[in-house]
Amino acid sequence: MSGFDINTVTVSGNLTRDPELRNLPNGGQSVCQLRIAHNDRYKDSSGEWADRASYFDVSVWGGLGEWMANNLSKGQKVVVSGRLKWREWGEEGNKRQSVDISADSVVPVVRDGGGRSGGQSNGFTPRSDVPANTDDFQPVPSGGGGGRPPADDDIPF
Repeated sequence: MSGFDINTVTVSGNLTRDPELRNLPNGGQSVCQLRIAHNDRYKDSSGEWADRASYFDVSVWGGLGEWMANNLSKGQKVVVSGRLKWREWGEEGNKRQSVDISADSVVPVVRDGGGRSGGQSNGFTPRSDVPANTDDFQPVPSGGGGGRPPADDDIPF
């Protein structure tokens, strides 16, 4: 009986270069390669705060990868969720290995000029395909309530 294995990773960071899109020769499936830098702070041996960068290679497959290649650029902050993948290549005696992230989702972090989320960046504006239905939002009458709580019959639950 096999154990319960989990392979999930979520990393945020900045793109270190523009996304690179290519099509695989065997089936024409597209893959977008991203490289992100995640910055960490730690106390060094002298007790001072220091910065350390970790770099991650990310593969984004199919339509999501195509979207990434067309809409993201170097320097943009993203949050990547996916699985770790082990790769080996090269000839015997000269084998190379790496661990990459195979992305399930990549979310651009949009910031306004003040550094807060919610503004526009690189022309990307998040939008919904579903229009908001405001029919349930009825105006609340102001005043005239007399300051007493509603009767039990007036509570909607």
